[in-house]
Amino acid sequence: MSETFYIVPQEQHDTLVAQAYQHRGYTADEAAQAARFSAFASHHGIRTHNAIKALHLDHLFGSAAGGCAPAAEIEKVESRFAASETWNANKKLGQATAYEAIDTAMALADKYGIGQVSVDNAFHYLWGGGYVMEAAKKGYIAYTNCTAALAEVVPFMGKFPTLGTNPHSWGFPTTDAVGFPIVIDWATSVIAMGRVQQFLREGTALPPNAAVDKDGKPTTDAKEVAALMPFGAHKGYGLSLINEIVGAFIGGSLPTLRSRQAPEGEKRTPAFYFQVIHPDAINGGAFAKGRNQAENVKAVIEDILGHGNENCLLPGQIEAKWAERVVKAGGLLFSKAEIEAFNEIAEECGAPTWELGSFPTEA
Repeated sequence: MSETFYIVPQEQHDTLVAQAYQHRGYTADEAAQAARFSAFASHHGIRTHNAIKALHLDHLFGSAAGGCAPAAEIEKVESRFAASETWNANKKLGQATAYEAIDTAMALADKYGIGQVSVDNAFHYLWGGGYVMEAAKKGYIAYTNCTAALAEVVPFMGKFPTLGTNPHSWGFPTTDAVGFPIVIDWATSVIAMGRVQQFLREGTALPPNAAVDKDGKPTTDAKEVAALMPFGAHKGYGLSLINEIVGAFIGGSLPTLRSRQAPEGEKRTPAFYFQVIHPDAINGGAFAKGRNQAENVKAVIEDILGHGNENCLLPGQIEAKWAERVVKAGGLLFSKAEIEAFNEIAEECGAPTWELGSFPTEA
């Protein structure tokens, strides 16, 4: 039986999310950025990184634990490289920091063809795909990676979690070619911890070989998960390692210290990296059969999906289909369990709770 989704007006969602963040001491602007990001994630069906996850993460590691500082100011470090900026976020809210970083990288790409922003002393920005998707919708090629809030992934052939889930996110401006931006976005574990939390909330079993229990044995029971496994064995491990090494070059913390107690002089914060490329900056001009760049991109994708591969999905297609459902429904789509989680948020900040019966269900 398919899951029932209730239609929540985005304004109602955003009002509650912003109020919850302001209740925790964040500024009105930070709260608005957090609500904007949460709505964008829910608009595209990213149930693992919606407002429920964001506020849970803030409670565990953010404003309630000293890992995030409401109203913090970003310090921009002097750089000798025109197309690069390096920031000390001073533990500012991750979503607000990331939005400013991707906007800055786009502005640098407009001027120099490519722009990059590295961010030290940050708080987790949640769904990296959201930032590159917005950039791709504006016509840019965009990439981001970050070190996760916790080391909760066991390296290949290891037994102790020393890596984050460490996502990589690419966005490509392919709306004209296929109707939506292609967004390749993944955690380097088999599943994200947010997915474990979702499965726990929904009472669903995990896929096999995705997680281990406290004894290091594989488990599919969300209640027993102690650590995650990298996808693709050594390949996922290598991709996760990239984020840790990039973070190390930026100035990031030791993985096993992030969001935990750290000795004097050590950090406990994640690091971000953003890169944006203007398509014109990599345009070689010598396309076959007189095609321009956009036509060539479309032709390449059509070739990949031809030859009997017509039913294959493109990365970002599922999110685009969910967004179509949201537009058709006229509001964001949440399950009964998610509505109940939002009501816990409302009770925390003294906001009105949501009456399940007041929301229509998706047709």
